[in-house]
Amino acid sequence: MSIVPIVLIPLALFLTAYRLYGALLARRFALDDNRPTPARAMADGVDYIPTPPPLLLAQHFSSIAAAGPIVGPILAGLWFGWLPALLWIVLGCIFIGAAHDFANLVASIRHKARSIAELMREHVSRRAYLLFLTFIWLSLVYVIVAFTDLTASTFLAAGYGPGVASSSLLYLLIAVLLGVALYRWRVPLRIATPVALLLVVIVIWAGQHMPVSVPDWALAPAKTWGLFILGYCFIASVLPLWLLLQPRGYLGGYFLYGALIVSLAGMAFGDFTVTYPSFLGMESAKGLPLFPIMFITIACGACSGFHGLVCSGTTSKQLERESHSRLVGYGGMLLEGVVAVIALITVMILVPGSPEAAQSPMEIYARGLAAFASVLGIPAGLAMSFGLLAFATFVYDTLDVATRLGRYILQELTGWEGTAGRIGATLATLLLPLLFLLTTTEQAYLKFWPIFGASNQLLAALSLLGIAVWFRREGRNPMIVLLPMLFVLIMTLWALGLYAKPWLADLAGGVLRLDMIGMVSVILIGLAILLIVEAARVTMKMHAGRK
Repeated sequence: MSIVPIVLIPLALFLTAYRLYGALLARRFALDDNRPTPARAMADGVDYIPTPPPLLLAQHFSSIAAAGPIVGPILAGLWFGWLPALLWIVLGCIFIGAAHDFANLVASIRHKARSIAELMREHVSRRAYLLFLTFIWLSLVYVIVAFTDLTASTFLAAGYGPGVASSSLLYLLIAVLLGVALYRWRVPLRIATPVALLLVVIVIWAGQHMPVSVPDWALAPAKTWGLFILGYCFIASVLPLWLLLQPRGYLGGYFLYGALIVSLAGMAFGDFTVTYPSFLGMESAKGLPLFPIMFITIACGACSGFHGLVCSGTTSKQLERESHSRLVGYGGMLLEGVVAVIALITVMILVPGSPEAAQSPMEIYARGLAAFASVLGIPAGLAMSFGLLAFATFVYDTLDVATRLGRYILQELTGWEGTAGRIGATLATLLLPLLFLLTTTEQAYLKFWPIFGASNQLLAALSLLGIAVWFRREGRNPMIVLLPMLFVLIMTLWALGLYAKPWLADLAGGVLRLDMIGMVSVILIGLAILLIVEAARVTMKMHAGRK
């Protein structure tokens, strides 16, 4: 079976959804360009910056479309077959994920670009605000933990990893130079962009000729790279948006665009066929049930609470007009759905039981990308380097945004102001990932991926819960956000219950053991239940007051 129709059908559905369902959401939220956005009303040149839609879409897209829509679909496809994964990506992205992102973005700009936690405080209660901030912060820590380890593994990939590490360092330097060129030297975007992209192509080639290796006297290679990545996260969090995060995100968006174009062109002109099974059963070979595990394994490719944090944490501070939220919020998530579909196709072309099918998700993705690029005449070595650097770039995009959001949340919670507040809140956010890095084994991201996915999806459900309460306060029907919230809530609580069950069973039997997955699952379930009860209490009180 050819992969071409498998690509074209999701693309057609995404385009139709943007035109129809995206327009419906825009009407329900009553977008109005005459209403000044926070980026215009509160512009300060640091966090609040009115940004042209192409620049903001690229930066937002690269911030949300990191390793999640690549690793999750690949793992789910390997475990359960590609058909259920494809259905969840397409339907979940259109009706849940993109609607969630759009709703969070609009809700934030209607509340002075404040976070969804602040929205909880205004429309639910201070108790809900504190619970939600705690939940968000824990989720961000898990994001940083998972993706720091994942990036370090990329830099250690056999053959190409050290060269990719070198290219990534040069890529970050290009991002800084682009920020200076745009905001200090006032170079027009149309001139700066092609120059920066040419430099990126050069560093992809140059990286393999000047690989960076970890010195013999340093810590274990993965831990050394992990320390470097956390150091980068610290710097990116305290610097102004325009100097590193925004230009790096902008370039990262072009990496994504490039990966999409190369993949789609290679599929169209190549002779690729589906060789992996469409369905492997209701349980994986390791005994994982399709319901609910597939729905939390494919997190970012269908629905992601982290996206809500990006929408309400950084993107809402840069949105120039309300109407742009449809393109950036809803459209950005649909683009991520395309990334997830392409990642899943790199599994479809694998032969079951082959050595390639046993590789890590990042290697499966990079090799798939290299196979598509070879159709266009791109040398295999350059294509593989591009694939791995693209993967690392996507992870950078998530890491620095997650760290910055963690800083914002702690500053909201503690009232820390100024430079000292930025530095202190950033260090506090990175402390737990640092401890994890120093005390765990390599490739621990595979162990923590399920809890990352579950906490990420549950965060999305709780964000929609807060938006539903806001709708009720304004006298509007909240069903457009309540229905996706209920589905995601059921799947994630179900999954967390499965992960908590072994630890709780041991605890009931008098055995106390250190099980981070089980313990965190119990904490997340408890926080979610408390938030749901609090929202229900406030909603019933509002309903009684209207009688």
